[in-house]
Amino acid sequence: MAHGDTTLPDLQASALKAYQAILLARAFDTKISSLYKAGKITGGVYLGRGHEAIAACGGVFLTAGYDVIAPFIREQAARVAWGEPIIEAARAYLGSALGYMKGRDGNVHRGLPAEGYMAPISHLGSSVAFVNGCLFAKRLDGKLPGPVGMVFCGDGTTSTGAFHEATNMAKVEQLPLVLVVTNNQFAYSTPNVREFGAASLADRGRGYGFAVHEVDGTDFMALLETFRKAVGAARNGEGPQWVLAKTLRMCGHGEHDDASYIPKELKEEYEKKDPVSVAERQLLEAGWLAPEEAADLKRQYADEVQLAVATAQREPEPDPFREDWNATVWRPY
Repeated sequence: MAHGDTTLPDLQASALKAYQAILLARAFDTKISSLYKAGKITGGVYLGRGHEAIAACGGVFLTAGYDVIAPFIREQAARVAWGEPIIEAARAYLGSALGYMKGRDGNVHRGLPAEGYMAPISHLGSSVAFVNGCLFAKRLDGKLPGPVGMVFCGDGTTSTGAFHEATNMAKVEQLPLVLVVTNNQFAYSTPNVREFGAASLADRGRGYGFAVHEVDGTDFMALLETFRKAVGAARNGEGPQWVLAKTLRMCGHGEHDDASYIPKELKEEYEKKDPVSVAERQLLEAGWLAPEEAADLKRQYADEVQLAVATAQREPEPDPFREDWNATVWRPY
């Protein structure tokens, strides 16, 4: 879709791109989990298993260098759909000095702000504020309507003060923000019933005055259509959009967490709705994918991940005794 083009993009092309992002993200998460358990990763590992369809179907409708995206800790599939090479994910986790963050992070806090690719912030809710700032800057530059900002967050984030203040501002200023609230039913180990009293987090979105889109976070085709409409509305100057997608985090908060607080029956229910399986089945039913194509893609992405990890492991680590931190951390704007 061309810059400034507010027509709805082709759904089939978007679906195939999103499916590919899901597969690559799952392959990477599987490998990085294995490396963590083998003691090859310093720091935490945060996986997106169960979140992949939401992340990919959102990221696929954005354009790098034009729109703004702020993924959080489980949105590897959104990063892939946005266009981040998988080698950059490997470099971040393995501490390569050649990565976006020059080996100074260790997991997910990476980005390219000049390209509209914003790094996650550990202070929950703050991402909404700085994406608002990006959109204000585009307005001052006369670039709106057209570009949108997309922020991913979880159910727990919606209870923070930073989230409230920034979300309220987005509506008051009618910013083209697409706020993706992934309700994975647990804020770390706290279940929804101990998080909020509303019947649904959709009610919170309506309270702020957002246009609300509620969707099953495991339904690949429904997610595609929902994001296509939400992003299209934001591009057309219709104000901020609230996308609420329900799923289950099919892993611990991080790989250090065994998630024993999630009931066995709930895990079994969502295992049957695994994002990879559902997306593949729906694409096969639509005639947009052949079984042999799916198998080929899985092999291809497993090989890509292996190569990315092997490459990052050979690359140099940061050297604090030789590097100019002012030159690498700060830059003029």
